Amino acid sequence: MGLLRGMARTAVVAGTATAVSGRVQRRQANKFAEKDAATAAKQQEAYDAQMAEQQPPPEYQQPVYQQPPPPPPPPSGGITDDAIQQLKELGALKEQGILTEEEFVAQKAKILGT
Repeated sequence: MGLLRGMARTAVVAGTATAVSGRVQRRQANKFAEKDAATAAKQQEAYDAQMAEQQPPPEYQQPVYQQPPPPPPPPSGGITDDAIQQLKELGALKEQGILTEEEFVAQKAKILGT
């Protein structure tokens, strides 16, 4: 009977020690997890503050692309004096034989915007 009692006591002591050890390990793991979470939160706050300081001022930030405004409509008052002068010069160049008929027509269309 003494042998059986000794084995039973050893089993109870070993079981109790295992249970206590497991509980201590869980408690320590939770404690370290809380510390790690607090440290991570502090590091994130420091990182966010550093990134906010590094943001360039608004005048240096890239502007958002906007569609350019449409070109202004051509003047409806007819031909400008500048266009008339250019057409006269083109006519003179054509008469002198410097421009061919095709070149004259192309330049004339460009000046008149047609």
